[in-house]
Amino acid sequence: MFELIQLRCFVAVAEELHFGRAAARLNMTQPPLSRHIQVLERILKVELFHRSSRSVKLTAAGSAFLAEATRIVEMADGAITMARAAAEGQRGMVSLGFTAASGYSFLPRFMGHLQQAMDGVRFILKEMVSAEQMEALLSGRIDIGLLRPPVRRPELASQLVLRERFVVCSHASVPEHERPRKLADFDGLPLIMNAQDKARYFHDLLTGLFAQAKAEPRLVQHLAQMHSMLMLVGAGHGFAIVPESSTRLHPEDVVFSPLEDCEPIVELHAAWRQDNDNPALGVLLRQLKAWPGQ
Repeated sequence: MFELIQLRCFVAVAEELHFGRAAARLNMTQPPLSRHIQVLERILKVELFHRSSRSVKLTAAGSAFLAEATRIVEMADGAITMARAAAEGQRGMVSLGFTAASGYSFLPRFMGHLQQAMDGVRFILKEMVSAEQMEALLSGRIDIGLLRPPVRRPELASQLVLRERFVVCSHASVPEHERPRKLADFDGLPLIMNAQDKARYFHDLLTGLFAQAKAEPRLVQHLAQMHSMLMLVGAGHGFAIVPESSTRLHPEDVVFSPLEDCEPIVELHAAWRQDNDNPALGVLLRQLKAWPGQ
């Protein structure tokens, strides 16, 4: 069976129609080039070139063989390029977990940046709550997660990627002067709260804030997803407190107002296994650290 170097030599001579120029193109001397052509002809049992002291011409067999030989050489070069690109993280796949709320603002903007900076990489998005992402990271089912803190596993590294404010959601029929603007204003008001099991981060954060403000809202529902909470606010079931990025959902009959006595406190972190050897993940992390959109 012929070897790739023999095909490279044949293609070079066929395109140059000169052994000396072909040898220079391949950065080799003419004698080994000639030997490779001779070996190839013996393997194929055909003559590929008509040689004379003045010219080199393809035979009919050589002309027929050139197209396939060129295709094989180009495929081999393409495979080499692909392998090197994969090793450098410019090709491959990254699986990325995200919470539904991170998909309102941060994720679309960051993915738009990645698709330009890493256009040879395929991104697989998986919507999961933070606890599921932690399990998926530890088991290797995802490469990186966008989740809520804390990230307290020694196997994982993390980076803060977003900090935002809470905003108050009220039904449009509530007069502006009656809409709660401070935590203490929620005392006794009907509140659609985050579920403790599915949205523990928000549940614990708001519970702590209300305790500090000595306010006791009347909890009417406990839900996991922000869009479900906004739907109930729009239906007139009570108020809600959500991250500012949730305002991008534009729910019907819901108005947003600042929570005036609360600093930006809602955090989103990127987390990944420290021993993850996916080269494309390494490129993504460099993009994340340098990304101006944070």
